[in-house]
Amino acid sequence: MSGIGVNIGQRPRNLRQRAVKVLWTAIWLVYLSAPVSDLLHGGHPAGVRALGWLGLAVFVTWYMLLVFRAGRGDRTALVLGSLAVLTAQSALLALTLGREWLVLFVYVSIASGAALPSRLSRWSVPGACALMTAVAFAVPGGRDLLWGLLVPALLGGFAMTGVRELIRTTIALREARATVAHLAANEERLRLARDLHDLLGHSLSVITLKSELAGRMLPDHPDRAARQVADIEQVSRQALVDVREAVTGYRRLRLAGELGGARVALRAAGIVPELPGADALGEVPEDAQSALAWALREAVTNVVRHSGARRCTVEVARRHTRDGQVLELSVEDNGPGGSATGHGNGLRGLGERLAAVGGTLEAGPVRHGFRLVARVPVETAAGRRGGTA
Repeated sequence: MSGIGVNIGQRPRNLRQRAVKVLWTAIWLVYLSAPVSDLLHGGHPAGVRALGWLGLAVFVTWYMLLVFRAGRGDRTALVLGSLAVLTAQSALLALTLGREWLVLFVYVSIASGAALPSRLSRWSVPGACALMTAVAFAVPGGRDLLWGLLVPALLGGFAMTGVRELIRTTIALREARATVAHLAANEERLRLARDLHDLLGHSLSVITLKSELAGRMLPDHPDRAARQVADIEQVSRQALVDVREAVTGYRRLRLAGELGGARVALRAAGIVPELPGADALGEVPEDAQSALAWALREAVTNVVRHSGARRCTVEVARRHTRDGQVLELSVEDNGPGGSATGHGNGLRGLGERLAAVGGTLEAGPVRHGFRLVARVPVETAAGRRGGTA
């Protein structure tokens, strides 16, 4: 937005915006032409005219300050006191200078509608109109102008009440939008941290294992060490691609690809892998496949890092439950324990991934090792995918 305009419910941010707001507030002072004309051509003595100009200047200044600060959260008692001053000025000037000054009550009504909460302005606007009626009956010729002033006083006062509510709602919406943006940023940071943990944890584990193998093979088997170094280069390049995709938000794993990666990681750690073939998966919905692929990656990373196992068995099966058909991934090792002692960031993030697609996670020690089971509802995942197509 340019530096000239002022948004509803937003304070002016610079001198030009303040000038625009003052101009829009002051433009309605044109209706004070009747009191000004009375001072110029009403035949009042010089001393009376001087006091009239002073009273009018004080009234306009007080009115502008009150309306200009409307909606800033000033204390209600302070606003009521300011309105009482405006009302007293209006009554005094109308009673001493004549009926042309009754128009000041219109500004009192507008100011009360703009500055007071709606629960009070619903009474203050009619109150200002009632007082104007009483003064009009006390001023010579005031009855002739009364009906021409009552309508704008009522309409203007209640219109400003609506404007105040609009400003309040606009401010609330702006704050809500800022809160939503903050929550979205936090969610994106959480997603990125979770993806980087899962991606780099797995890739760096493989790189570390293959580096150790290459170091042990280098003196006696340089050709085999060279193959390990080539594998390290390939894993590093793939990790770089994965990180870039995670940062841009397009990372979506495939279960078949992760099975191949799991086989490489387990063999590099000296663990015998027992994995299903890619053809055993069948038709797997995309959301379910991606969630289970992340589960497999996290589980294999924990096995390689912590389990001390000699064998790792991975099973993927469809099962029927009371809630419908689910796709179940099971990863079990025969390590002495510690593939997942406690629930760290990896398992916590994995649980969040599965919960996002309606899945569940179970992880804990078994008789001869540790077992992780991830389940995803096939129908729910497929239905969600179809519903967004």
